[in-house]
Amino acid sequence: MEDMVFGYVGVCYQETPLAVRELVSFTDSKKTELWNELEKIEVRQCVVLSTCNRSEIFFFFQSHKITMQQIRQCYEAVFPGVPIRNYMKEMQGEEAMAYLFRVTAGLESLVLGEDQILGQVVEAMDFARTMGHSGKELERIVRDAVTCAKQIKTEYRISEKPLSVSYVGIQMLQKYSGIEGKKVLVIGSGKTAALALTYLVDGGAASILLCSRNTEHARELLAVYPQLTVIEYKDRYQEMAHCEIVVSATASPHLVVKKEEWSRPDNGEMIFLDLATPRDVDARLAEEEGVRVIDMDTLQQIAEKNQKERERLASLCQSLIQQKTEETMEWLRQSRMDTTIENLQKRCQGIVEDSYEYLNRKLSLSHREQKIVKKVLNASLQRLLREPIQELKQLEDDETQREYKKVLEHLFRMEEGEG
Repeated sequence: MEDMVFGYVGVCYQETPLAVRELVSFTDSKKTELWNELEKIEVRQCVVLSTCNRSEIFFFFQSHKITMQQIRQCYEAVFPGVPIRNYMKEMQGEEAMAYLFRVTAGLESLVLGEDQILGQVVEAMDFARTMGHSGKELERIVRDAVTCAKQIKTEYRISEKPLSVSYVGIQMLQKYSGIEGKKVLVIGSGKTAALALTYLVDGGAASILLCSRNTEHARELLAVYPQLTVIEYKDRYQEMAHCEIVVSATASPHLVVKKEEWSRPDNGEMIFLDLATPRDVDARLAEEEGVRVIDMDTLQQIAEKNQKERERLASLCQSLIQQKTEETMEWLRQSRMDTTIENLQKRCQGIVEDSYEYLNRKLSLSHREQKIVKKVLNASLQRLLREPIQELKQLEDDETQREYKKVLEHLFRMEEGEG
């Protein structure tokens, strides 16, 4: 691992417009093209992380043989004609490693703290391993990043602070009345209403009625959720009287639930979740006893509060990421001397074997004495090596590591075969 440096090159949503990002998506075939280009310059450890918001590569390269410019050129060669040069970022060493840790933990995501990226990093590493573009060092760094992300997920629970107003609204329904076993009316059939339906079904609603001016959209939702009952839009007030929850999410410029036309439900209580802007539900209904209205103003305030809480928790994660990054960097520094230490131990083992063979020929040793002599010889040399090996493992400066390696390889003649 002499002169091997961890690096990063890529584009992501923070600096690169969508129109450009769409042109640099790494399909499996594009990943193969990139790995082929990198192998030409002897970069053999590389993982490709490609999502809707980023196309990034993390790799090891020999800094005394290869430049970051060459690696960027390999990346660009996979997407000929795409103007990405001005958008590409690059990092090396601890900076690149800390970035990978933050990406894996969701701290560099468009939705701060989201969990999906963790699985995407794991899948990217699995694919790199399967295709033969991994190695001990890359495996260790990605594994440490994943472990750190899981610790952050468990300890800080950033993703549990919902930012979707639909989901915030469902949480408020759960808080005030619960959803399980309730009869619900959904007004509307667009994307917001469809998302609300998903949450209501998951929440265990006893029955869900759906009404919409757009009957085609309503039928499409019925195909997805066959447990729905679709009713005529004009019958909404009549059916509402038998429901405990009403969720409204239309694009109407006018109120779709007016106080004058509303009648008190069978059990006297009702909760309205108004997911529309402008409002669907008459705000005056909140004045009625037993009636609660949750509107977009309330939901957006909670979502904004949750965003600030996510940002606060994310800032608290930075010290943990710094600590874990430093631990991985320390392992990487030590691993650079692994081959030299291994060869040194092999050379000493050879000395033990030669010495033992000589003594065994010269002396009449019993089987028990042979074992003792071999054990003493080995222990003596290992004792001699213990402190130098510890010193080698603690070297931090790259230049000092290189100097020690050259001296050891020369003194122990490891360049003659073991090195």
